[in-house]
Amino acid sequence: MNRWRVAVRVLVVVVFVAAVSWVLASRWQEVAPLLGRLSPAPVLGATAAVFAGILGTFLCWRALLADLGSPLPLAGAMRIFFLGQLGKYLPGSLWPVVAQMELGRDYRVPPRSSGTAVAVFLIVVVGTGLVIAVPLLPFLAADALARYWWTLLVLPVALALAAPPVLNRIIATALRLARRPPMPRPLSTSGVLRAAAWALLSWLFYGLHVAVLASALGATPSARLLLVATGAFAAAWVLGFLVVIAPAGAGVRDAALILLLASVLSAPQATVIAVLSRLMFTVGDIVWCLPALIARRRVSAASPRPSSTGTGS
Repeated sequence: MNRWRVAVRVLVVVVFVAAVSWVLASRWQEVAPLLGRLSPAPVLGATAAVFAGILGTFLCWRALLADLGSPLPLAGAMRIFFLGQLGKYLPGSLWPVVAQMELGRDYRVPPRSSGTAVAVFLIVVVGTGLVIAVPLLPFLAADALARYWWTLLVLPVALALAAPPVLNRIIATALRLARRPPMPRPLSTSGVLRAAAWALLSWLFYGLHVAVLASALGATPSARLLLVATGAFAAAWVLGFLVVIAPAGAGVRDAALILLLASVLSAPQATVIAVLSRLMFTVGDIVWCLPALIARRRVSAASPRPSSTGTGS
Protein backbone atom coordinates (compact mmCIF):
# COMPACT_ATOMS: atom_id res chain seq x y z
CA MET A 1 0.00 0.00 0.00
CA ASN A 2 2.86 2.38 0.88
CA ARG A 3 4.50 1.69 -2.49
CA TRP A 4 1.28 2.59 -4.30
CA ARG A 5 0.97 5.79 -2.25
CA VAL A 6 4.53 6.82 -3.06
CA ALA A 7 4.01 5.97 -6.73
CA VAL A 8 0.84 8.09 -6.86
CA ARG A 9 2.58 11.03 -5.18
CA VAL A 10 5.49 10.87 -7.59
CA LEU A 11 3.09 10.63 -10.53
CA VAL A 12 1.17 13.71 -9.33
CA VAL A 13 4.39 15.72 -9.02
CA VAL A 14 5.49 14.65 -12.49
CA VAL A 15 2.11 15.62 -13.94
CA PHE A 16 2.18 19.04 -12.30
CA VAL A 17 5.77 19.70 -13.34
CA ALA A 18 4.85 18.68 -16.89
CA ALA A 19 1.81 20.97 -16.77
CA VAL A 20 3.83 23.97 -15.61
CA SER A 21 6.49 23.18 -18.22
CA TRP A 22 3.80 23.01 -20.89
CA VAL A 23 2.38 26.37 -19.79
CA LEU A 24 5.86 27.90 -19.92
CA ALA A 25 6.55 26.39 -23.34
CA SER A 26 3.18 27.41 -24.79
CA ARG A 27 3.52 30.95 -23.46
CA TRP A 28 7.29 31.26 -23.89
CA GLN A 29 6.99 34.12 -26.37
CA GLU A 30 4.99 36.02 -23.72
CA VAL A 31 6.99 34.84 -20.69
CA ALA A 32 10.53 35.37 -22.03
CA PRO A 33 10.22 39.18 -22.36
CA LEU A 34 8.81 39.33 -18.82
CA LEU A 35 11.82 37.48 -17.44
CA GLY A 36 14.02 39.95 -19.27
CA ARG A 37 12.25 42.84 -17.54
CA LEU A 38 13.20 41.62 -14.08
CA SER A 39 16.27 43.42 -12.79
CA PRO A 40 18.38 41.96 -9.93
CA ALA A 41 17.01 44.42 -7.33
CA PRO A 42 13.38 43.18 -7.18
CA VAL A 43 14.49 39.55 -7.42
CA LEU A 44 16.86 40.01 -4.48
CA GLY A 45 14.21 41.97 -2.58
CA ALA A 46 11.61 39.25 -3.11
CA THR A 47 14.12 36.58 -2.11
CA ALA A 48 14.94 38.47 1.09
CA ALA A 49 11.21 38.64 1.90
CA VAL A 50 10.93 34.86 1.41
CA PHE A 51 13.91 34.30 3.71
CA ALA A 52 12.29 36.54 6.35
CA GLY A 53 8.99 34.67 6.02
CA ILE A 54 10.70 31.31 6.48
CA LEU A 55 12.40 32.68 9.60
CA GLY A 56 8.98 33.74 10.91
CA THR A 57 7.61 30.22 10.50
CA PHE A 58 10.63 28.87 12.39
CA LEU A 59 10.00 31.28 15.27
CA CYS A 60 6.34 30.19 15.27
CA TRP A 61 7.38 26.55 15.70
CA ARG A 62 9.99 27.42 18.34
CA ALA A 63 7.41 29.37 20.38
CA LEU A 64 5.06 26.37 20.37
CA LEU A 65 7.80 23.93 21.37
CA ALA A 66 8.78 26.22 24.26
CA ASP A 67 5.14 26.51 25.33
CA LEU A 68 4.93 22.72 25.41
CA GLY A 69 7.77 22.63 27.94
CA SER A 70 10.84 22.24 25.70
CA PRO A 71 12.51 25.64 25.29
CA LEU A 72 15.57 25.50 23.05
CA PRO A 73 18.53 27.78 22.37
CA LEU A 74 18.36 29.49 19.00
CA ALA A 75 21.15 27.39 17.46
CA GLY A 76 19.67 24.08 18.54
CA ALA A 77 16.18 25.04 17.46
CA MET A 78 17.46 26.09 14.02
CA ARG A 79 19.17 22.75 13.56
CA ILE A 80 16.08 20.74 14.43
CA PHE A 81 13.63 22.82 12.40
CA PHE A 82 15.53 23.64 9.22
CA LEU A 83 17.18 20.25 8.75
CA GLY A 84 13.88 18.54 9.53
CA GLN A 85 12.00 20.73 7.06
CA LEU A 86 13.95 19.27 4.14
CA GLY A 87 11.88 16.13 4.62
CA LYS A 88 8.85 17.87 3.14
CA TYR A 89 10.41 17.55 -0.31
CA LEU A 90 10.23 13.76 -0.07
CA PRO A 91 7.09 11.81 -0.99
CA GLY A 92 5.17 11.21 2.21
CA SER A 93 3.86 13.60 4.85
CA LEU A 94 5.66 12.26 7.92
CA TRP A 95 9.32 12.82 7.00
CA PRO A 96 9.60 16.29 8.62
CA VAL A 97 7.97 14.95 11.80
CA VAL A 98 10.25 11.92 12.00
CA ALA A 99 13.34 14.02 11.27
CA GLN A 100 12.51 16.60 13.93
CA MET A 101 11.77 13.91 16.50
CA GLU A 102 15.18 12.33 15.90
CA LEU A 103 17.06 15.62 15.81
CA GLY A 104 15.30 16.76 18.98
CA ARG A 105 16.80 13.86 20.92
CA ASP A 106 20.18 15.63 20.83
CA TYR A 107 18.64 18.37 22.98
CA ARG A 108 16.64 16.10 25.28
CA VAL A 109 13.35 17.04 23.62
CA PRO A 110 10.89 14.18 24.17
CA PRO A 111 9.73 12.77 20.82
CA ARG A 112 6.11 13.29 21.86
CA SER A 113 6.88 17.00 22.30
CA SER A 114 8.58 17.25 18.90
CA GLY A 115 5.72 15.48 17.16
CA THR A 116 3.06 17.52 18.94
CA ALA A 117 4.86 20.79 18.16
CA VAL A 118 4.89 19.99 14.44
CA ALA A 119 1.18 19.11 14.44
CA VAL A 120 0.18 22.26 16.34
CA PHE A 121 2.53 24.35 14.19
CA LEU A 122 0.75 23.18 11.03
CA ILE A 123 -2.65 23.90 12.55
CA VAL A 124 -1.56 27.44 13.48
CA VAL A 125 0.00 28.11 10.06
CA VAL A 126 -3.03 26.79 8.16
CA GLY A 127 -5.42 28.60 10.50
CA THR A 128 -3.69 31.97 10.15
CA GLY A 129 -3.38 31.43 6.39
CA LEU A 130 -7.13 30.88 6.15
CA VAL A 131 -7.80 33.93 8.35
CA ILE A 132 -5.93 36.00 5.76
CA ALA A 133 -7.09 34.24 2.60
CA VAL A 134 -10.82 33.66 3.11
CA PRO A 135 -11.86 37.33 3.58
CA LEU A 136 -9.80 38.29 0.53
CA LEU A 137 -11.10 35.60 -1.85
CA PRO A 138 -13.81 37.88 -3.33
CA PHE A 139 -11.10 40.40 -4.28
CA LEU A 140 -8.93 37.87 -6.08
CA ALA A 141 -9.91 36.04 -9.29
CA ALA A 142 -13.52 36.44 -10.40
CA ASP A 143 -14.35 32.79 -9.74
CA ALA A 144 -12.07 32.33 -6.69
CA LEU A 145 -14.91 32.20 -4.17
CA ALA A 146 -17.01 29.88 -6.34
CA ARG A 147 -14.03 27.57 -6.92
CA TYR A 148 -12.73 27.49 -3.35
CA TRP A 149 -15.96 27.95 -1.38
CA TRP A 150 -15.11 24.96 0.78
CA THR A 151 -12.36 26.97 2.51
CA LEU A 152 -15.22 28.77 4.26
CA LEU A 153 -15.97 25.45 5.98
CA VAL A 154 -12.33 24.69 6.79
CA LEU A 155 -11.73 28.06 8.49
CA PRO A 156 -13.97 27.56 11.56
CA VAL A 157 -12.65 24.02 11.97
CA ALA A 158 -9.05 25.26 11.91
CA LEU A 159 -9.83 28.04 14.40
CA ALA A 160 -11.58 25.61 16.73
CA LEU A 161 -8.65 23.19 16.58
CA ALA A 162 -6.21 26.01 17.34
CA ALA A 163 -7.97 26.87 20.63
CA PRO A 164 -5.68 25.71 23.49
CA PRO A 165 -8.46 23.96 25.51
CA VAL A 166 -9.41 21.91 22.43
CA LEU A 167 -5.80 21.23 21.46
CA ASN A 168 -4.84 20.14 24.98
CA ARG A 169 -7.76 17.74 25.17
CA ILE A 170 -6.93 16.23 21.76
CA ILE A 171 -3.24 15.89 22.66
CA ALA A 172 -3.99 14.30 26.03
CA THR A 173 -6.41 11.81 24.45
CA ALA A 174 -3.96 10.89 21.68
CA LEU A 175 -1.12 10.31 24.16
CA ARG A 176 -3.35 8.25 26.42
CA LEU A 177 -4.45 6.03 23.52
CA ALA A 178 -0.81 5.66 22.43
CA ARG A 179 0.11 4.78 26.04
CA ARG A 180 2.59 7.63 26.25
CA PRO A 181 3.24 9.94 29.22
CA PRO A 182 1.38 13.26 29.22
CA MET A 183 3.01 16.40 27.88
CA PRO A 184 5.46 18.18 30.20
CA ARG A 185 3.23 21.24 30.00
CA PRO A 186 -0.09 22.01 28.30
CA LEU A 187 -0.40 24.70 25.67
CA SER A 188 -1.27 28.16 26.96
CA THR A 189 -3.35 30.85 25.29
CA SER A 190 -0.44 33.28 25.39
CA GLY A 191 1.90 30.72 23.82
CA VAL A 192 -0.48 29.95 20.93
CA LEU A 193 -1.13 33.66 20.34
CA ARG A 194 2.62 34.32 20.28
CA ALA A 195 3.07 31.60 17.68
CA ALA A 196 0.11 32.93 15.66
CA ALA A 197 1.69 36.39 15.65
CA TRP A 198 4.90 34.98 14.13
CA ALA A 199 2.83 33.08 11.56
CA LEU A 200 0.90 36.21 10.56
CA LEU A 201 4.18 38.11 10.18
CA SER A 202 5.50 35.36 7.91
CA TRP A 203 2.37 35.59 5.73
CA LEU A 204 2.98 39.33 5.38
CA PHE A 205 6.53 38.71 4.15
CA TYR A 206 5.32 36.03 1.75
CA GLY A 207 2.74 38.42 0.34
CA LEU A 208 5.44 41.10 0.07
CA HIS A 209 7.63 38.88 -2.11
CA VAL A 210 4.74 38.36 -4.54
CA ALA A 211 3.93 42.09 -4.54
CA VAL A 212 7.57 43.02 -5.25
CA LEU A 213 7.72 40.66 -8.22
CA ALA A 214 4.31 41.82 -9.46
CA SER A 215 5.42 45.45 -9.33
CA ALA A 216 8.57 44.61 -11.27
CA LEU A 217 6.39 42.96 -13.93
CA GLY A 218 4.15 45.99 -14.40
CA ALA A 219 1.53 45.96 -11.63
CA THR A 220 0.93 49.30 -9.93
CA PRO A 221 2.46 49.33 -6.42
CA SER A 222 -0.29 49.95 -3.86
CA ALA A 223 -1.78 48.74 -0.61
CA ARG A 224 -4.36 46.83 -2.65
CA LEU A 225 -1.60 44.99 -4.51
CA LEU A 226 -0.03 43.91 -1.22
CA LEU A 227 -3.42 42.71 0.08
CA VAL A 228 -4.17 40.75 -3.10
CA ALA A 229 -0.65 39.28 -3.19
CA THR A 230 -0.83 38.22 0.47
CA GLY A 231 -4.31 36.76 0.15
CA ALA A 232 -3.47 34.95 -3.09
CA PHE A 233 -0.31 33.41 -1.71
CA ALA A 234 -1.91 32.41 1.59
CA ALA A 235 -4.82 30.76 -0.22
CA ALA A 236 -2.50 29.02 -2.69
CA TRP A 237 -0.25 27.72 0.09
CA VAL A 238 -3.17 26.38 2.14
CA LEU A 239 -4.58 24.67 -0.95
CA GLY A 240 -1.20 23.11 -1.63
CA PHE A 241 -1.02 21.90 1.96
CA LEU A 242 -4.53 20.45 2.01
CA VAL A 243 -3.84 18.52 -1.20
CA VAL A 244 -1.40 16.38 0.77
CA ILE A 245 -0.67 14.06 -2.13
CA ALA A 246 1.89 16.54 -3.50
CA PRO A 247 5.13 16.98 -1.50
CA ALA A 248 5.55 20.61 -0.33
CA GLY A 249 2.36 21.47 -2.26
CA ALA A 250 4.22 21.00 -5.53
CA GLY A 251 2.15 22.09 -8.52
CA VAL A 252 -1.07 22.71 -6.60
CA ARG A 253 0.21 25.90 -4.96
CA ASP A 254 1.70 27.15 -8.21
CA ALA A 255 -1.45 26.57 -10.26
CA ALA A 256 -3.66 28.18 -7.61
CA LEU A 257 -1.35 31.20 -7.33
CA ILE A 258 -1.52 31.78 -11.09
CA LEU A 259 -5.33 31.69 -10.96
CA LEU A 260 -5.69 33.83 -7.82
CA LEU A 261 -3.48 36.65 -9.13
CA ALA A 262 -5.78 37.16 -12.12
CA SER A 263 -7.20 40.41 -10.76
CA VAL A 264 -3.83 42.18 -10.89
CA LEU A 265 -1.73 40.22 -13.38
CA SER A 266 -2.03 38.47 -16.71
CA ALA A 267 -1.56 34.69 -16.86
CA PRO A 268 2.01 34.94 -18.25
CA GLN A 269 2.99 37.42 -15.51
CA ALA A 270 1.49 35.23 -12.79
CA THR A 271 3.23 32.17 -14.27
CA VAL A 272 6.61 33.90 -13.98
CA ILE A 273 5.90 34.74 -10.34
CA ALA A 274 4.76 31.20 -9.51
CA VAL A 275 7.92 29.67 -10.97
CA LEU A 276 10.26 32.20 -9.35
CA SER A 277 8.45 31.89 -6.02
CA ARG A 278 8.87 28.13 -5.98
CA LEU A 279 12.57 28.53 -6.74
CA MET A 280 13.01 31.15 -4.02
CA PHE A 281 11.39 28.93 -1.39
CA THR A 282 13.58 25.98 -2.34
CA VAL A 283 16.69 28.16 -2.15
CA GLY A 284 15.49 29.59 1.16
CA ASP A 285 15.02 26.15 2.71
CA ILE A 286 18.51 25.15 1.61
CA VAL A 287 20.22 28.39 2.67
CA TRP A 288 18.65 28.34 6.13
CA CYS A 289 20.16 24.88 6.60
CA LEU A 290 23.68 26.35 6.48
CA PRO A 291 23.55 28.13 9.86
CA ALA A 292 21.79 25.03 11.22
CA LEU A 293 24.74 22.87 10.16
CA ILE A 294 27.22 25.37 11.59
CA ALA A 295 25.23 25.42 14.82
CA ARG A 296 25.46 21.63 14.98
CA ARG A 297 29.24 21.70 14.74
CA ARG A 298 29.51 24.35 17.44
CA VAL A 299 27.15 22.51 19.77
CA SER A 300 29.03 19.25 19.22
CA ALA A 301 32.32 20.92 20.02
CA ALA A 302 30.99 22.66 23.11
CA SER A 303 29.04 19.87 24.82
CA PRO A 304 28.79 16.07 24.67
CA ARG A 305 25.84 14.35 23.09
CA PRO A 306 23.22 13.54 25.75
CA SER A 307 22.57 9.89 26.49
CA SER A 308 19.51 8.22 25.01
CA THR A 309 18.11 7.52 28.47
CA GLY A 310 17.18 11.18 28.86
CA THR A 311 15.17 11.60 25.73
CA GLY A 312 11.84 10.27 26.92
CA SER A 313 9.13 9.17 24.54
